[in-house]
Amino acid sequence: MTTTNAPASLHRSATQTRTAGCTELDQAPEPSSGSAFGLDQIGETTTLAVSYLRVSTKEQASKGGRDEGFSIPAQREANLRKAQGLNAIIIEEFVDAGESARKADRPALMELIEYVKTHPVAYCIVHKVDRLARNRADDVAIHLALKEAGVLLVSATENIDETPSGMLLHGIMSTIAEFYSRNLANEVSKGMTQKAITGGTNGKAPMGYLNVTRRDELGRELRTIEVDPHRGPLIRWAFEAYATGNYSTATLREELIDRGLTTVATPKRPARPPALSSIQRMLSSPYYKGNVLFKGATYDGLHEPLVAPEIWYRVQTVLAAHQVSGEKTQAHDHYLKGSVFCGICGSRLILTNAKSRRGVIYPYFICSGRHKKRTNCNRKAMFVPDVEAAVEDYYRTVQIPAHIIGPLRELIHAEFDRLHATAKTERKAQIAERDRLYDERHKLLQAHYAGAVPLDLLKSEQDRIGRQVAFLDSRIEASEVEYDQARAHLDDCLALAGDAHTIYMSLDDSLRRIANQAFFNRLVVTDGDVVEGEPGVPFNIFFDPGVQATALARQGEGGNEAGKTGNVGGLNNDALVGPTGIEPMTSTV
Repeated sequence: MTTTNAPASLHRSATQTRTAGCTELDQAPEPSSGSAFGLDQIGETTTLAVSYLRVSTKEQASKGGRDEGFSIPAQREANLRKAQGLNAIIIEEFVDAGESARKADRPALMELIEYVKTHPVAYCIVHKVDRLARNRADDVAIHLALKEAGVLLVSATENIDETPSGMLLHGIMSTIAEFYSRNLANEVSKGMTQKAITGGTNGKAPMGYLNVTRRDELGRELRTIEVDPHRGPLIRWAFEAYATGNYSTATLREELIDRGLTTVATPKRPARPPALSSIQRMLSSPYYKGNVLFKGATYDGLHEPLVAPEIWYRVQTVLAAHQVSGEKTQAHDHYLKGSVFCGICGSRLILTNAKSRRGVIYPYFICSGRHKKRTNCNRKAMFVPDVEAAVEDYYRTVQIPAHIIGPLRELIHAEFDRLHATAKTERKAQIAERDRLYDERHKLLQAHYAGAVPLDLLKSEQDRIGRQVAFLDSRIEASEVEYDQARAHLDDCLALAGDAHTIYMSLDDSLRRIANQAFFNRLVVTDGDVVEGEPGVPFNIFFDPGVQATALARQGEGGNEAGKTGNVGGLNNDALVGPTGIEPMTSTV
């Protein structure tokens, strides 16, 4: 849009009109040094006009690599020829690029209305009536505003004037424009719905993907979605990293920026680092696991998923947990921060520093529940070195003695072998159940197309089926892990458990934090700064005194009958493996 003061715009419009071949301006004097084209140099009988140009989409406004595309220059030429036929000079031009005529509050149109109220303009020239409005009510309001300002609306391509026949034609054209707009909206909506149902992507591809136009062997244009070779791997890494729980969205954004992630450049905006809100939307979008969301319903997309479903659902769990706890950027000032909890109220312990009168700083752990007054906890501050020593002592108590390692390994292997023998049968049942869910989802969609299932019920049922299918997929994938590899993971974890204290004492602070997270879900500091741990899988089995006693008893009996029952010596199978298949037991230490 171009809006300037009257003299400057007169000079610009004069130049434009000379280009169009307007004879009146060919005879006009050149602008003086003090004025671009002074109003006093235009005769009193000169007729003045304004021009209004519009295209509906941003793509039209930049088509062909041009700043104004093709439509706006074509409209400008037609309006200039119309002004020439009226013996008028266009003194101002108003352009709405990429603005729909279904709304009247377009920036350039509003400026046009205000401009004609304060300037002696006779005509408002548009290319067609539908450039001005595609709504009958808006057309009447705009026409009345122009009429009150003494401005006559003129169409460059339609015979619109103030005669009865002209007014009739104006009304007919406005009504046709409104019908066309509404009918086009319905057709577009139907097309977008059908595209989503068949797995297509409507509109611009999200970050990590690119809109690509190709041609098939018959020369037909095909618009598809492909993974962005630069941004796609970064987005995949972002999901995997956030699923660990070690990042907030803010720290994840900083890391992605450091790795070079930027938005895709457009004609109006250069590439730039993504906003924090963009990262949050990205992590919540099911598009990255292969689904298309349209009008509340979810469909299987044709595009390549960047993220496995189980990782995406894990990310949603982490997002929900951060929303509950109030996500903050974690600056790990101490390796125990995030792992230690209050033994009275269960709240997380946070780090604080106290300064003595001599300026000496002493670090303390304090209960976040008491500090934020969320609980009635009365736990006093705990000196950090005392808590560090208590954690080291606790590692000594849980480290498995060497004479138990061998029997415990045999017990675990026997139970693992039994579960592996039944895993194949369970996997067949899982595949059959997944196929049944696929069939149920297909029938649900068919019922929706037939009008038997409303959209809200379709969405809820699709969500339910999607969760069940993702769960089964993860179980099936887990059961397909190579037996020897899974067994080796258990042996590695058992070796770590046998040297837990030795390993912990040999690590630096950064690796100690990782060890705490690998061995324990939480470390609880009780009265007297005594630490009690809640071991994570599979260490909750290895550290269990009952399981260790069973392993020793089994060795004494020769182990002949062991492993024949579903629960050897109280060994909790669900803690060792998943409920429907074998899972690898890995460690991050």
